[in-house]
Amino acid sequence: MKIALYIRHIEESAKQSLHQLVETLHRYNVQTEEIDAGLSQLPENVDFLFSIGGDGTLLSAMHLIGNARIPVVGVNFGHLGFLTTVGKNDDIEFFVKNLIAGHYTVEERTLLNVSFDGNQGKSTLPQHTMVLNEVSLHRALDTSLMRTTVYVDNEFVSIYEGDGVIVATPTGSTAYSLSCGGPILTPNSGCFVITPIGAHTLTLRPIIVPDSANIRLVTDVRHESMTLGMDSRTQQMAGGTDVWLRKGDYTVRLVRMNDQNFFSAIHEKLMWGSEVRN
Repeated sequence: MKIALYIRHIEESAKQSLHQLVETLHRYNVQTEEIDAGLSQLPENVDFLFSIGGDGTLLSAMHLIGNARIPVVGVNFGHLGFLTTVGKNDDIEFFVKNLIAGHYTVEERTLLNVSFDGNQGKSTLPQHTMVLNEVSLHRALDTSLMRTTVYVDNEFVSIYEGDGVIVATPTGSTAYSLSCGGPILTPNSGCFVITPIGAHTLTLRPIIVPDSANIRLVTDVRHESMTLGMDSRTQQMAGGTDVWLRKGDYTVRLVRMNDQNFFSAIHEKLMWGSEVRN
């Protein structure tokens, strides 16, 4: 078995845990190869990719994997680690033994295919990319309310007037969208959610659409600058840029141990549905 270790940054306090993980893998005759964010492609014959860090590292690793369908194991050396499989305080040897024995499942996570065109302004982002969490448009802090016209399958939905708008996958429904009042979507729900950011009209609420839909965001040409966010990457761009979103042609495969599932993650990480007891 060969495992690629994807590392962007490790805090000093986590280096001992990383050493323990690598040492344990080697004791079980697992070959490891450390890679970093500057690599353009994965090494050959990799069975798993270990994303070492938090959720931001995993989002970055997803772009390196592309459509190779290599299962991703998120190793949480960060903070929340909602997408991760194992943490620095877990029993690393127990985890490694179960992984080698095949005692795990794989969750297929839907991606958003994003493309845009028009007056890009200062943007240096690629005009065609995949995201795992969400795409967001946000007004500049020193500008008036932003108007974004939303279409679904060429049908007019609404003009989202406010601070901006988010289009999130089920994976992203527990991230930025949730903080703006969006619903939680299960990974296999087959939906996307469109969530307003600081809506000017109180009746404008999040809307769930099937992931078979084609979504178009039409930005107001009057805005000289706005922020386009695609997962953990942001760039400034000018108004007048149309953004198209559709379901990705492939998925990200996240490893879950047999005692883990989506609801156990939101119970543990978000304290969702927990009872307070004296």
